[in-house]
Amino acid sequence: MKKLLSVCLILFTSVFSVYAADEKEAAPAATPTGEYAYYGFEPEIVTNYISNRKKLGFVKISVELMVKSPDDLVTVERHDPLLRAAIVEVLGNQSEEKIKSLTGREEIRRECFDMVNNLLTKEAGKALIVNLLFTSYLYD
Repeated sequence: MKKLLSVCLILFTSVFSVYAADEKEAAPAATPTGEYAYYGFEPEIVTNYISNRKKLGFVKISVELMVKSPDDLVTVERHDPLLRAAIVEVLGNQSEEKIKSLTGREEIRRECFDMVNNLLTKEAGKALIVNLLFTSYLYD
């Protein structure tokens, strides 16, 4: 009985692995549409902002840019210094209240998104950014 059970198990495993291999071969190749890619600024962006206190306020953020195609990453990387400077400028012009509020953070994110896409439109001829994400956001 044990031998019969072992043989059945081996046959079942063999049939299943052949079926799985056939399914892999028959699966259609991934289409290039919808292949988003991400570009992260390294190192994180750290800058000062307008503070109501006597000491300087700072914000440290991690920014990821979502692009339409992996091919767009080359263009974004080429313009990294320009895009980073624009984000630093946007952050540096914010008030402490805006930096520290959730609605203010979203307004800043949208402003950065618009600024980055406008710069890429000027430099590369088209807006490449689908979304701009703050993956880390620290302030003092």
